[in-house]
Amino acid sequence: GVAGFAALLMAASSDIKLGLIAVGGFAGAVAVFALLSWLAVKLLRRSVNETTAPRWLVLATRQISARPAYAVVQVSALAVGLLALVLLVLLRTDLVASWRKATPPDAPNRFVINVMPDQSEAFQKALRNGGVDKLDWYPMIRGRLIAINDKPVTPDDYTEDRAKRLVDREFNLSNSAEAPAHNSIVAGRWTSGAQGEVSVEEGLAETLGLKLGDSLRFDIGGMQNDARITSLRKVDWGSLHANFFVMYTVPTLADVPTTYMGAFRAPETRGFDNALVRAFPNVTNVDMSATINQVQTVLDQVIRAVEFLFGFTLAAGLVVLFAAVTATREERAREFAVMRAVGARASLLRQVQRAELAGVGLLAGFLASIVASVIGWGLARFVFEFTWTASPIVPVAGALAGAVLALGAGWWGLREVLRRPVVDTLRRAAE
Repeated sequence: GVAGFAALLMAASSDIKLGLIAVGGFAGAVAVFALLSWLAVKLLRRSVNETTAPRWLVLATRQISARPAYAVVQVSALAVGLLALVLLVLLRTDLVASWRKATPPDAPNRFVINVMPDQSEAFQKALRNGGVDKLDWYPMIRGRLIAINDKPVTPDDYTEDRAKRLVDREFNLSNSAEAPAHNSIVAGRWTSGAQGEVSVEEGLAETLGLKLGDSLRFDIGGMQNDARITSLRKVDWGSLHANFFVMYTVPTLADVPTTYMGAFRAPETRGFDNALVRAFPNVTNVDMSATINQVQTVLDQVIRAVEFLFGFTLAAGLVVLFAAVTATREERAREFAVMRAVGARASLLRQVQRAELAGVGLLAGFLASIVASVIGWGLARFVFEFTWTASPIVPVAGALAGAVLALGAGWWGLREVLRRPVVDTLRRAAE
């Protein structure tokens, strides 16, 4: 069964690395849940004071600790299913909402490029007259990186594909006396108006192995230009603002071919884009709103598909829980028969059964929620690259959901145990 499950994951992923990550993720989750549930069973046995605790709690604790292997299997199986479900809920609500919040409602949805220098003032005036009140406006210069610290650089100097591509093409450079408001300086200092100084995006610096003080030489329209790195910037590429890998810290760069580009949020005015095209036919106007809507639509479709598949994961966990409970049904029946024979009431045994099942579900749901929150934080921090904090309600809701599911599955598997006559159970045990 395990081998078949792993083979299906590998086949569905259509990628060896992705398939191994999926298989390893499930295996790691099972191992973590098994270890934590085993520790929880040991801790539970020691923490319940049998002299002061309610009788039903003492008996339920004994039931769980008497069969630690079954408890570990039940908790681990249900926790893996709940992990998938809770993680999906976090992805669908908190993470997706945080991703959408990372792009504020007034974020730019239009990019214009190829604005000639003699059109710059007229184009900006046309935007203001059309109702645009916030505008990113920067010169755009095409340049190829040809040397670092006076040493010629080629794609063969790097092993990473992204670094090779960056060196093998032209950069979009820009210049500004002031650092962009939507960028943050993470190292060095932006010196306004300093000649021969540039600010580099930190991701580019890491990819190409650049550091503060390094000298870069660009070929700009056949002219070589040298500049020293004096600051590193953190750029939020998802903000939809105008961003650049390399920026000169001067208001103008003389004797280099320049065009202008802008980013702004288009007003709702009917015919706004058509009016710009008629007035400036050479300018390329890129409408990002349709792309953003399409990405969100695809994201919603993917989430629905994953939700459907994760539902099977949860169902599989419930099946394993049901099987583990059923495997101990006869043993439980004998124990309950003996208890009833010595005077235990059916209501007490019913409390014991419910407490045991609820305890398994609470533990599974709590562990699944904690692990899902950690994974969600990791996705937000290292994949989506934005700040996200899980709600404290998540572990509580996960634990309650686990308790309800465990009670349902356990009741269905053990519903005949308390109904069976004591004499019948003892006779079967004797046989």
